[in-house]
Parts: sequence; C-alpha cells; structure tokens
Amino acid sequence: MDSIVVKGNGPLKGQIPIAGAKNACLTLMPATLLSEEPLTLTNAPRLSDIKTMSALLESLGAEVSSLQDGKVLALSSHNIDNHVADYEIVRKMRASNLVLGPMLARLGHAIVSLPGGCAIGARPMDLHIAALEAMGAEIELKEGYLHAIARGGLKGAVHELRFASVGATENTVMAATLAKGTTVLKNAAREPEIVDLVHCLRKMGAQIEGEGTSTITIQGVDRLNGATHPVVTDRIELGSYMLAPAIAGGEVELLGGRINLLAAFCEKLDAAGVSVTETEKGLVVARKGDLIHSVDVVTEVYPGFPTDLQAQMMALMCTADGTSVLEEKIFENRFMHAPELIRMGANIDVQGGVATVKGVKRLKGARVMATDLRASVSLILAGLAAEGETVVSRVYHVDRGYEHVVAKFAGMGAQIERVKE
Repeated sequence: MDSIVVKGNGPLKGQIPIAGAKNACLTLMPATLLSEEPLTLTNAPRLSDIKTMSALLESLGAEVSSLQDGKVLALSSHNIDNHVADYEIVRKMRASNLVLGPMLARLGHAIVSLPGGCAIGARPMDLHIAALEAMGAEIELKEGYLHAIARGGLKGAVHELRFASVGATENTVMAATLAKGTTVLKNAAREPEIVDLVHCLRKMGAQIEGEGTSTITIQGVDRLNGATHPVVTDRIELGSYMLAPAIAGGEVELLGGRINLLAAFCEKLDAAGVSVTETEKGLVVARKGDLIHSVDVVTEVYPGFPTDLQAQMMALMCTADGTSVLEEKIFENRFMHAPELIRMGANIDVQGGVATVKGVKRLKGARVMATDLRASVSLILAGLAAEGETVVSRVYHVDRGYEHVVAKFAGMGAQIERVKE
C-alpha cells in the first residue's frame, strides 16, 4: 500500500494547473444515459472515481473512451442493454446513484444498488426517492437495491427538497429533462457543478431555467441530442492548493482559478491573513504577513463555506494565532481527521459537530492515516507546516479526487514523495 511522505521545508513558489471538477464530471457522465447520441466531455480530471463511473456506465451498455491522456471522455449510450447498477461497482462511490434519474427517464425502469463512498455520514437516498416519486416513479428497496419503475414515463411535478441536496438536485433535473410536462424543483442546490450540468443539458436540447438559484424549472422534451462540453474548474482542488502557501508561506499561482467559485472561502482566507488576487491566468495566493489569524468557520450549502474544504481549513488553523471554532453542518462524522492532526501536535477538541482549535507554534511530523478523500489532503497540508517527516498512509483516498497530487505539490517546491510500504 502506498504512503505519501512530506517534509516541511519552508515557503512555496510556482504555478499549479487546476483540473476539471471531479464532482462536475461525475454528474455529467451519467447524462449520456439520457441520449442515444454521443456526449464528449473535455477538461476531464484523471481520477480513480472517473474510472469507477466509466466502469459503471459500461456495465449498463454505454461506450466510454478516454482520449488525450484522459483529458477527454467520449461517451455513447446508443445501446443500453442492462438496467441494473451492480453493488460491486456502486459501493465504491457515492456518485453512482446519479444513474438512477437518467435511466428512469429514458428507459422507464432501473435497479440501482445503494451507494458507497467515503465514510463521512449516511447521506441517505430518501431525498432522491421523494423527488422521483413526485414525478410518478414507484420505488421499492429490496435487498440493498432500489427497484424503480415509471409506468407510462415520468411526469412533470412541483417538488420541494427537504434539504438543498446536490445529488438529489442533479438526479431530479436529469430525470425531468425527458419527463412529460413541466417540473419545478424548489429548494434546489445552487453549486457551480449544478450550473455546469444544466449548461451541458441545455446543449443537449434540454429546456431548463433557474440554475444557480433555489428554484429550477425544467420543461420536458421528447429526446435529447449529443453535445461537447468542457468540465468546469474543480473548486475543491483549487481551494486545497490555495491553502498550501497559506500554511507553508510563499506565493503560488493557481491556473484556471476564479474567486467567484469560492467567494465564502476566499473571505475566510482574507480574514486569516492570506491575500488572493485574480490574474489573467488564475489566482495568486500569498500570506500577508508572518502570522495566520484564527477564524471561525461554519460549513453551509453553496454559496456558504464548502464542507469539502473544512478538513483542509482545520489544518491551517492548527498553527494560527488564537483559537478558532469549526462547525460542521453538512455531514455528521466529518472530523475523523482531527485525531490524526492531534498526533502531529495540534490542539483540537471535538464535541459533536463542533471542533475547537487552539493554534500551536509548530506541528511535529508523525505517521498519520487518511480517513477520507479531503482528510488525506489536510494531512499533507499539515505536513508542510510540521517539523520533520510526516508519513500519510491509506492515500488511495486522495487518488479519488486529486490528480497527480505529489507532482503538483512538488511543483510548488514542497519536499514530497510517494512510496510503497
């Protein structure tokens, strides 16, 4: 099993290209199931999760080709001959549930295993099920599989999500594109990845309005055509690498970055003493002074502070001047990285969904274990600010969401390598 070894060696400098968004690409790929015509995605990230989604789509009968060193995905679903999304594939990744809406819409039936992924909370399917049932689907859980059928096809409906769930919004919007009549989805999630999905679906001939707001209106059409679409920049990868010069010092330019993707996060960085400046190519990030100031963080649905940057922000707060409070309001059980940071000398107290972090002058290198995708990067970031050597194990998590992570950190001047143990 591989580990990543990090040695804190001072300020960073360089340029880092930011990949296409994992969470956007994993949503765009199932959209191929809505049409018999080809869908081509450019600026695709090269990640293990993308391979998992490719395998799932291929198991359903879709054709998936990886071109230009994986940066282009050519998908075709002209011959879907299987309507069962098998547990052995679905269990590897939460986003696998996004085949449910498209399959119901186009085929009228689907059997989809309950999904897996990182162990950061239950993330139940009830929001997806309620929305699809409002559109006329009949869904029953049998032996870990959702058996769904839409007799006579899905029908437009007015439905309000109990929680502004990204996945439920994406599943519902895709399903509604081929439903009969108009669907109005209220309390919809507003993330840039959803806006990106709608832009792609619109290129495919869908009639959708209101993306980026809490109410999305979809007028169903008889069929969708093919399209070519670039995947939006990965704002979570962007935010993760923005924290590297904040933690270690120095100045780094993130190519392809935009402040409007992470406005709430950038506001917290500014308050902590980190400057973020837009350039023609992206964002330049640097410390304003010698100290990082403590800031409080509450994770919220977009446009609030992203839950997927909470672990990385905690790493920054570990050596901040003062005490910070981080409150996790999106997922339960998402402070599993805290005990690992404590092994490095951090002063963290976790009570339920609230973590109190008292900054220390310097962290100490240690052997630590990644518990989920984002936690893995938080530990690498902490290693940049630590004395000595930090060894991060179980780094297969990081491969799910960060392409060429060692090369990108090394490109900033970090002393980092991947080793086999």
